[in-house]
Amino acid sequence: MKSNKKKARIAGLLYLVVVITGFFSLAYVPSKLIFWDNPTATFNAIKASETLFRFGIVSGIVCYIFFLLLPVALYKLLAPVNDLYAKLMVLLAIISVPVSFLNIQNKFSVLSLINNENHTVFTNKQLKSQVMFYLNQYDNGILMVSIFWGLWLFPFGYLVYKSGFLPKIFGVLLIMGCFGYLINFFGNTLIPNYADFGVSKYISIPSALGEIGICLWLLIIGAKEKSTL
Repeated sequence: MKSNKKKARIAGLLYLVVVITGFFSLAYVPSKLIFWDNPTATFNAIKASETLFRFGIVSGIVCYIFFLLLPVALYKLLAPVNDLYAKLMVLLAIISVPVSFLNIQNKFSVLSLINNENHTVFTNKQLKSQVMFYLNQYDNGILMVSIFWGLWLFPFGYLVYKSGFLPKIFGVLLIMGCFGYLINFFGNTLIPNYADFGVSKYISIPSALGEIGICLWLLIIGAKEKSTL
């Protein structure tokens, strides 16, 4: 039977892969290639850096595969704290994965357009508009799946808080992160110019601190062998 420390470090390693690949595919690549107010610049950037765009796709796929494994590893560590909440954590996390995989299809559609496979169908202007259309569809898919990226943090944060062998502060940050995701989802959905308010990046801070923090703690420190419930 694996010790708590070993279970924690396995979960931490899986989490680290999710964090790194998630940052690369969801933040770094878009920041280099996508200009939402300039279809021509976006088209040219992806065309010129197609390899980077493809690596973003692969990185996203790796992220989602490891995100399937992560909640299972966390379940083995946290189930003794509360089995019901641990099962809920796994369920909410795993639901997001098939939606995320389906959403990547939009990026493959962008590749088809960039490689001009539809040159007989679209004019140059229409081609660029179609690229932006699929990028927007992908972005909408990310917004939708973010519901579950937020929801799974609530039972996860609760389990961390109640565990007795992990710092309670991470549990608080994860629970706050859950509400941050949900606020951003409803804000973006209900308020047309929500992004202009600039609050989304601040609301995302607790989830970033909580997830990166618990990832590094699990990987480097691990967990005590016995809970102090």
